[in-house]
Amino acid sequence: MDRLQRLTESAGLERMLSVKAGLYAVLALAAVALVVKFLNDKHGRSRTWLTSRPRSPDPEKTSTNINAFVEKRTKPTERPPGTWQPSSFKRPTAPPLPNWSVTDSKPLPYRPFRHGPNHITMGLRTMHWDEWIELDNHYLRFHADKARRIAERGAKCCKTDASDPRVWDGAVELLEELAAYLPERYPSMFTKTDVGVDNVVTNESFNVRDLTMNGVTEDPMQLSARLIQDDLAIMFEREDGQYYLSAGAILLAGFWRLEDKFGMPLSLIHTSGDVPGFKQKLEKGMMNFFRRVQPEKPVLRNNYFLQVDDDLAWSNSIGSEYSTVEGELGWFTAEKNRAIQHHHFRSERQSLRRLPRSGGVVFTIRTYFLPVTEIAKEEYVPGRLAEAVRSWGDDVAKYKGRERYGEVLLEYLDRKHEEQVARGLRVEREEEEVRGYPY
Repeated sequence: MDRLQRLTESAGLERMLSVKAGLYAVLALAAVALVVKFLNDKHGRSRTWLTSRPRSPDPEKTSTNINAFVEKRTKPTERPPGTWQPSSFKRPTAPPLPNWSVTDSKPLPYRPFRHGPNHITMGLRTMHWDEWIELDNHYLRFHADKARRIAERGAKCCKTDASDPRVWDGAVELLEELAAYLPERYPSMFTKTDVGVDNVVTNESFNVRDLTMNGVTEDPMQLSARLIQDDLAIMFEREDGQYYLSAGAILLAGFWRLEDKFGMPLSLIHTSGDVPGFKQKLEKGMMNFFRRVQPEKPVLRNNYFLQVDDDLAWSNSIGSEYSTVEGELGWFTAEKNRAIQHHHFRSERQSLRRLPRSGGVVFTIRTYFLPVTEIAKEEYVPGRLAEAVRSWGDDVAKYKGRERYGEVLLEYLDRKHEEQVARGLRVEREEEEVRGYPY
C-alpha cells in the first residue's frame, strides 16, 4: 500500500513537472520572441529618418490635383471675405528632436525630383506639427547671412504692413509661435524666458512683448527671421477675396525680392513671376485652398531649381539684386554653359499654416543649397535628376533657365549615372532601395 501511494505521488509529481516544463518552454519561447522583436525594433528605430515621415505626392511622376486635395482635406467656409473669427486651436507641444546638435545634425536630403514626365502641381502633403521648423548644422551660416542681409538691405528684405492692425498682430503672433515652439523642439539652443526666448548659441535675447533683440527694437518679421533658417511670408485675405503679401522676411530667396512682391495679391505674384501653368492649372485650386485652410491643417510642399553661381542669398547670374530697371533681371543674363563646378542644386521646403488668432496664412521657406557635384555622388540621383530635367516642358524649362546650363549639366549627370551603373548600381531596384519623394 505504501509503495502504491509512493508510485501515485511520483506519477503526480511527474505530471506536475511535465506541466511546469511546458509552461517554462512557452515562457522561454515568448522571451526569445520579445528579444527578437526588441532587436528588430531597435534596428527599425535606427532607420526612422527613412520611414517616419509620410510619403508625399510626386510632382515629377503623377499629377496631384490641388482641387481634389482641397475637397478632401478642407471644409467649405461661409465667412465673408476679408473676415476671420479667432480660433481656439492650440498647436500641440513639440517633443525635443532626439540627438539634435547645431554642429552635427546634417540637413535632410530633400531630392524632390523623380523619373518620368514633369507635372505642374503644388505637390501638397500633410505636415506633422513636430516638424514645422527644421534646423541643422548649417544654422550658423544661415544666421550670419541673414544678419548681413538685414544690415545691408533692411526693410527691403523684412517688412510688415503696419497700416493694417490685423497684419501687425499676425506678425507678432508668428513671433510668439516661434518663441514657444523652438525651446520645445530645440532645447539645446533655445530657452524660454518670461518675456520671450533666448538663443544660447548666438547669445541673443528676444523680448516678444517689446519686440526687441538684445534691447534693440525691430520689425516683428525681422525678429522671427533671426530665429530660424527659413524665409517667411504672411498672406492676408481682403474684402475682394484675394490674399495679399502683407508681411515678409525674404533674405535668402535667390531669385526674387520682397520689395517687388510686397502688397501684391497671390495671383499677381505668380503671374508676374511667370510661374508655368499657374492660370490654367493652379490658380483656382490655390485660391480655394487659401480660402478654406484651417489652423489645425498645416501642409508642406517641396520644389527645386538649378543655379549657376554659389550665392545662397541672391543669384547674381540673373542680374544685380540692386537693379531698378524693368526687364534687366532674368536667366537671359546668365553666362551660358558655365563649368559644372558653378552649378548648384537649390531645393525649397515650404510649410503653409493659418495663424489661429489673426487668420494670416504663413509660409515658411527653407532653402537647401548644395553643389551639383556633391548630390551627384548619391546613388541614383544623377540619372534621376537628368531624366527630370529632360522632361520639363518648354514653359518649365524657360522658367528654370535650362537653356543656359542644360548642355553642361546633362552631360555631367549622364556621365556620373553611367559610372554608377558600371560600378554595379541596379537601376531597377531604385524604388525598393530609395525612399520616395521628396527624399
